[in-house]
Amino acid sequence: MKDKRVLVKTLSLVGLISIMLIIVALFFPTWTPKVKGDNSISTLEQVNLNGTGHEIMIRGQDRGHPVVIFVHGGPGSSELTYADAYQSGLEDQFTVVNYDQRGTGKSYHFLEDYSNLSSSVLVEDLLALTDYVSDRLEQEKVILVGHSYGTYIAMQAAAKEPEKFEAYVGIGQMSDVVKSEVESWNFAMKEAKAAGDQEVVEALQDVKMPVYSGETVTPRRSIMKYGGATRKIENPDKNLVGKMWSSEYNLMDVIRYLRGISISQEALLPEVFEHPLPSIVTNLDVPVYFIMGDYDYQTSSAAAKDYFDTIKAKEKGFVRFEESAHYPQIEEKETFEAWMEDTFAQ
Repeated sequence: MKDKRVLVKTLSLVGLISIMLIIVALFFPTWTPKVKGDNSISTLEQVNLNGTGHEIMIRGQDRGHPVVIFVHGGPGSSELTYADAYQSGLEDQFTVVNYDQRGTGKSYHFLEDYSNLSSSVLVEDLLALTDYVSDRLEQEKVILVGHSYGTYIAMQAAAKEPEKFEAYVGIGQMSDVVKSEVESWNFAMKEAKAAGDQEVVEALQDVKMPVYSGETVTPRRSIMKYGGATRKIENPDKNLVGKMWSSEYNLMDVIRYLRGISISQEALLPEVFEHPLPSIVTNLDVPVYFIMGDYDYQTSSAAAKDYFDTIKAKEKGFVRFEESAHYPQIEEKETFEAWMEDTFAQ
């Protein structure tokens, strides 16, 4: 009887401790590590843009340096928690801004109505963010960098109000989505057959017609399995544990992230098929650079090059990263940093 009471007390204590730990994890304060320098900036804050709170992270050794705004992909895939994987070196020469888009991660609000979420709304948010950052850092123009789906938003913003931007840089640039997805499907099928992976072959056969007709995307699991997403790193967008253990996110933010990515993709993905970028943006009044990994089959490098060749711009550059897939800014971090500094640093 005594042993039973001890067991009950022990289990109750374990349960209480577990509940306390979950509560702490849910609401643990978040921050971004300090950047050294007399004129440095390192802030993680919620800012109201166009009527809703946006989480913004600004980091740099000298706030007088050129400003870079990174626009994350997804839709709904925040990069706040792994931004240091590609920007720690950039912070010596640039002031770097990352943010969670409306409905994403720390910018997702449980009681908010996202029924009207669209790319045009995100474009307006980005333009408002640009004004906020330019005023705060006393910069006339900023360098705009989009990654993956972020290129769909950033490129439209640069086309709409080019006077705000020094240049546009597209990493994992979106283009003709159907053409890109067909290339992705062919890549995954070729690799699956070479590996003798009959299960993947059959799964790809099941979606061939929807992919070729522009109704769906090639399953990302198949692309990732054969190195069409990442080659030299683990996929950072799949690391939920890493997000929770970062200083920028707590458990509640991870829950926001999971809820937000579901809503964002359901609302925003149909647009990229209905209105692909080549039908929206054909001319940019700023320098345009595409940064593409040779092994990128999430946003096909070949399809991006076809799009690049049609764009009219003040200056253009198509930069190949020969060892990378969809994340060249991380997979070849030093090369990316050197290119940014050579191209933009004062």
